[in-house]
Amino acid sequence: MKLSGWGRYPTVECKTSSPRNEADLAGLVRSGQVIARGNGRSYGDSSLNSHMTIDMRRMSRMLAFDEASGQLIAEAGVLLADIISSFLPRGWFPAVTPGTKFVTVGGMIAADVHGKNHHKDGAFSTFVDWVDVLCSDGEIRRCSRDETPDLFEWTVGGMGLTGIIVRAAFRLCPVESGWIRQTTIPAENLAAAIDIFEQSADSTYSVAWIDCLSTGASLGRSLVYLGEHAAHADLPRKQLQAPFQTPRKRKLTVPLDAPGFALNRWTVKAFNEVYYRAGRSKTGTQLVDWDTYFYPLDAILKWNRIYGRKGFAQFQCVIPLEQSKDGMQALLEAISAAGQGSFLSVLKRFGAQESRFSFPMEGYTLALDFPVNHRSLELMNRLDEITLAHGGRFYLAKDSRLKAETLAKSDTRVNDFREMRKSTSAAETFSSAQSDRLLL
Repeated sequence: MKLSGWGRYPTVECKTSSPRNEADLAGLVRSGQVIARGNGRSYGDSSLNSHMTIDMRRMSRMLAFDEASGQLIAEAGVLLADIISSFLPRGWFPAVTPGTKFVTVGGMIAADVHGKNHHKDGAFSTFVDWVDVLCSDGEIRRCSRDETPDLFEWTVGGMGLTGIIVRAAFRLCPVESGWIRQTTIPAENLAAAIDIFEQSADSTYSVAWIDCLSTGASLGRSLVYLGEHAAHADLPRKQLQAPFQTPRKRKLTVPLDAPGFALNRWTVKAFNEVYYRAGRSKTGTQLVDWDTYFYPLDAILKWNRIYGRKGFAQFQCVIPLEQSKDGMQALLEAISAAGQGSFLSVLKRFGAQESRFSFPMEGYTLALDFPVNHRSLELMNRLDEITLAHGGRFYLAKDSRLKAETLAKSDTRVNDFREMRKSTSAAETFSSAQSDRLLL
């Protein structure tokens, strides 16, 4: 079966299996090299193994919930969307969520996903109490910060390369409604956007859409979106009667692959102009539903087809705080000069919370999507160089084309990760097209 990540690049011919229980899963692990795959929402080749790609979606039971602590115990194949539909009506929401709800618990832990609140709350692993991992010997080991801590610390953010995540316990956070108080603040350029982030450090959620084709004094003009879970006191009477009931949205679907010429400098520039002007017209605070604030792209099914049949690659880096302004400016100048703009360009602030092999570090992260072609791949190589020059590193859950030497230069932890995999025999059993490419 031909499989790819969400970016549809690269595509790998994979043998697959969908185990229903732990015995079947252990048998697959003992049979040779494997990688676990959730809902396929990592962007590149991190969940692809030509020998055996294990589809975990049949192992999808929610096993227990503690109303006092908000701790949920769930199997790795449970979708975040199902957690929200089950627990939001009861007053609970994911403490950390990525930009799509169509991800699995196992995938969130393997990538140690971050959200719009990393500057305050850290990554998903902050709220993970323990993980059951199926190791290379076919045995399941429970790991946490207190029990087998090395396995726990390498597993969160380890991209499935320490073992197969079978189940986990993690905490949800209490909320009073399904609504978000969203404050929209236009920023005339990158420096203004960063100033807004720094001045809004007390906001629970913050994220910016950034115009990566703007130039001159408008370089990096942005729309910064701050957010807070709305309390009962924030709701008008109509919403207060049913605080967790939000409007059902009509789903749109991209039915066909867009032609390759559809996304170019001029169409992206026009889109960015319209989007920025529309955002500026909504300056101020308003109530939006949780789905709109956290998962705007989920309203468009198969949106990855917008980039055409060749697919797209996402570039996401983080630049340390002291280098952020210079590094982000250099990245945006290179993108604008190349004319390879992205209309899905996101800027976020990371806090100081770090894990042993997770992506975030204190600073700013920029994520951009580019259609796969020769010019955009060349541009991303240039963006790699800029990131390295400013002490940054790269997000493996989004990567589909990074070079092994680039990764090693960007992250001093890589050698320790490789040695850990060798010493535990994980390298003999768990591998992906990405780990082979990056020599992990």
